[in-house]
Amino acid sequence: MSGPNKSLGQHWLRDRDVLAHIADCAEVNSDDVVLEIGPGLGTLTSELLRRSKKVIAVEFDEALAQKLPAQFPGKDLTVIQNDILSFDLSQLPAAYKVVANVPYYITSKIVQLLMTAENKPDTAVLLVQKEVAERLAAKPGDMSILAVSAQLFAEVTLGDVVGAELFTPPPKVDSQVVILKTRSTPILTDVSEKEFFRVVKAGFSAKRKMLRSSLSGGLGISKSQAESYLVAAGIKPDDRAESLSLQQWQTLTMTVNAQ
Repeated sequence: MSGPNKSLGQHWLRDRDVLAHIADCAEVNSDDVVLEIGPGLGTLTSELLRRSKKVIAVEFDEALAQKLPAQFPGKDLTVIQNDILSFDLSQLPAAYKVVANVPYYITSKIVQLLMTAENKPDTAVLLVQKEVAERLAAKPGDMSILAVSAQLFAEVTLGDVVGAELFTPPPKVDSQVVILKTRSTPILTDVSEKEFFRVVKAGFSAKRKMLRSSLSGGLGISKSQAESYLVAAGIKPDDRAESLSLQQWQTLTMTVNAQ
């Protein structure tokens, strides 16, 4: 049996209750095509094949990718040996679902890939580091660029916490299931994504500073100009970026663009 590759962030999960919970969170049914990222030994793959129409598994580890198909004879499983960050999501059918036990070190990149793709998944259920799950689902007061980026495109909720002791080898921290349901109606209505993120990145450019200062530095404008934008948008200049909601960021972007 293959041993986990530490350089790839591999930690095997075999707990059947947890695997079932992950599939439950994705509401996988017999009509679904599921993209599984990093299937590893196939424990989650087995649960997904039992419930879905078809599973497309993208595995970076060549040895694991070669072994996986033989474990599920007669099942509709396609295994692709590839880096998920290079995988073309446009080849998948509309309304596909993503289920994955994600290596911690590429979680943010995977979320960005899925949420900004032209062909977005209907639902993505990821088992990630607990701290990252909490960041993705954060509310105003604890927001980050990661939270803004995910919540702009999806409704983000949390599933169960999965203790480190349930993995082989145990990671240093606990994990948690995070559910991203892609929004059917875009939140941004009057500004482009490019302009929106230009303002958001400026706001978070000096996270510990008040918005008048971070916006000033991030947008290359004076503090008085930044303050006038914030006041016009109904935002307190003394607030910090982490306290703003998506709607406030959109209003601020519209205000900046109107000047």
